[in-house]
Amino acid sequence: ASDLIITPATTFKEKPDPSGLVFGAVFTDNMLIIEWSLASGWEKPYIKPLENLSLHPASSSLHYAVELFEGMKAYRGVDGKIRLFRPTLNMDRMARSARRATLPCFDQNELLECIRKLVEVEKEWVPYSTAASLYIRPTLIGTEPSLGVKKPTKALLYVILSPVGPYFAGGCFSPISLWADPKYVRAWKGGTGDCKLGGNYGSSIYAQQEAMELGCQQVLWLYGEDHQITEVGTMNLFLYWINEDGENELATPPLDGIILPGVTRQSILDLARNWGEFKVSERYITMNDLTAALEENRVKEMFGAGTACIVCPISKILYKGKHLHIPTMENGPQIATRFLNKLSDIQ
Repeated sequence: ASDLIITPATTFKEKPDPSGLVFGAVFTDNMLIIEWSLASGWEKPYIKPLENLSLHPASSSLHYAVELFEGMKAYRGVDGKIRLFRPTLNMDRMARSARRATLPCFDQNELLECIRKLVEVEKEWVPYSTAASLYIRPTLIGTEPSLGVKKPTKALLYVILSPVGPYFAGGCFSPISLWADPKYVRAWKGGTGDCKLGGNYGSSIYAQQEAMELGCQQVLWLYGEDHQITEVGTMNLFLYWINEDGENELATPPLDGIILPGVTRQSILDLARNWGEFKVSERYITMNDLTAALEENRVKEMFGAGTACIVCPISKILYKGKHLHIPTMENGPQIATRFLNKLSDIQ
């Protein structure tokens, strides 16, 4: 970070109205860019005007998806200060993704310092709003100019910024509906489901389109013969219910290699354990478990959690041709609202 060269933009785009932001459609004036090669290691980092990349048409990221990304946010507090939310967790996850994608390792603290400098340069792009934030997208791609399927000897790390409002069109706290069908699988044991690789997302769009055609907003990904509940589209999943033993429990699927270790997920678990008011479990939940609990009126709330949406209530699941009503909104939703408010206060 001490080698950082800053040559910022001299012409500036107009800042958008925070109330009309669409997720990831507007970008700030500048970007951070750092090149790497096996021969020279990491070059000096640059903050410079946002521009198109120049890539060899044989670059490994274009042919074999040798790439990864992260998602984090900068918030403007009511005191006017700009804060990043638990960014070291994003750096840890990015480093794990890089190892899995055979991309170069990097100094997490140095990269985070460069990101902080970029946010400082673009501070006027952090919305003056509690309903909007500045989304930070670090990206690392293989730029090996070869059609060989191999570990790249060249790579490019860059960071772009985008002011964002609510992730879902209905607004931040409108309940969403899910489509659960075992015919599509997001991730599997031994795969890359626990890394933030673009290939995990690109291959999910087809199922997402089918969900939308069926009147649902997101896919509830199932796994295995017993239809284990794993993730919701771009979010980790939480169930607040009375479990099989009659206990109030907040449950979320365990990090077994097919679940993305979300920063918001970890934050919710940390908060709930700190409150100590109900059982908190990382456990397997099947669709049979859920349908039985619904029939016995043991389900209180279900919600997704992620950087993009923070907390998002779930009101309906389409499964085996039946619409399962989840009584999240009828129950407040007390727990989901409490997590959203607490996380928003911290952020």
